[in-house]
Amino acid sequence: MNPSSTTGKTLLALRHVHFEDLGTLAPYFTQRGYAIEYVDAPLADLRTVDALSPDLLVVLGGPIGAFDDPLHPFIAEELALVKARLAAGKPILGICLGAQLMARALGAKVYPLGVKEIGYAPLTLTDAGLSSPLAALGDASVLHWHGDQFDIPPGAVHLARTAVGENQAFALGTHALGLQFHLEADAARIESWLVGHACELGAAKIDPVGLRNDARQHHAQLSEVAPAVIGRWLDAMPG
Repeated sequence: MNPSSTTGKTLLALRHVHFEDLGTLAPYFTQRGYAIEYVDAPLADLRTVDALSPDLLVVLGGPIGAFDDPLHPFIAEELALVKARLAAGKPILGICLGAQLMARALGAKVYPLGVKEIGYAPLTLTDAGLSSPLAALGDASVLHWHGDQFDIPPGAVHLARTAVGENQAFALGTHALGLQFHLEADAARIESWLVGHACELGAAKIDPVGLRNDARQHHAQLSEVAPAVIGRWLDAMPG
């Protein structure tokens, strides 16, 4: 699997469940000239994936933990890919599980938060966050859907928090961005999330009707600011 065979810029997305994809960001990446290729991490032979050849690597979310390799051995191979990408200083974006894998690869602890943070809510940006691409969010509510949290990796910059989770985003240089939350979730397809994670929602006593309504309420604003955040991040990279 070598996306460098495609002409133009290349984006390789490591996906864990089918409906947690690039969502509303996919058209924006295409507009920016990226040819998108997905690799389904649980099914692929990750040892054959070249982590360094794509212009951008995106590691997406999923309903497992970044430390679950004893239960899901492919995580160890995926972690090795993320480590190689980070060590090379090449652009990488991690979303939810992807950000947790980045944090672990950089030597930070990833651990249960103790509660489920699920639903739409705004972020509180740190001083560094206010001067980062995340400033494009303004007062927009983003989708939170996680039960684990990462510590900020050594050398990285803490960008955002919420009242539930202190560490919501970090940046390492201009090439690596880890987001605990979901900028990309498409409200037009939120039903896949509600069905795919129905057991988790039930266990956490979270009403899918309320989540569905919130998705519709915040979709327009989030669809506008999400590409703005990613655009600022891409524009800040050298070259």
